[in-house]
Amino acid sequence: MIGFIVRLAVNILALWVAAALVPGMHIYGASTFILAGILLGVVNALIRPVLLVLTLPFTILTLGLFVLILNAAMLALVSIFLEDFTLSGFPAAFWGALVVSLTSWFTSALIGPSGSVEVMVSRSQDRND
Repeated sequence: MIGFIVRLAVNILALWVAAALVPGMHIYGASTFILAGILLGVVNALIRPVLLVLTLPFTILTLGLFVLILNAAMLALVSIFLEDFTLSGFPAAFWGALVVSLTSWFTSALIGPSGSVEVMVSRSQDRND
């Protein structure tokens, strides 16, 4: 349960960063950030995998770059359902999805599946043979 809450917080943080950086992407109110984070998680869990399979030839043909367009479409889909979440067009959706993806990737790399902060330790062993 804590892992889910942490992932939700990561989604909300990523949306906040994208709204702050991307011109044309506006999210008004804390409740809209929370709803957008939840809805983006649901859309990415249910709809995005189906679309990834259906558009696999395009993804292969474009060497994976088509996934960026799918991410933009998922963000635009979320904005359709929320009144206080607006995107001014495809460029705002594209750059917003890119910022959300990069922010989520970076923060998820620091947080493990259990919701705790992951620390990698490298230890070298001296062998005196």
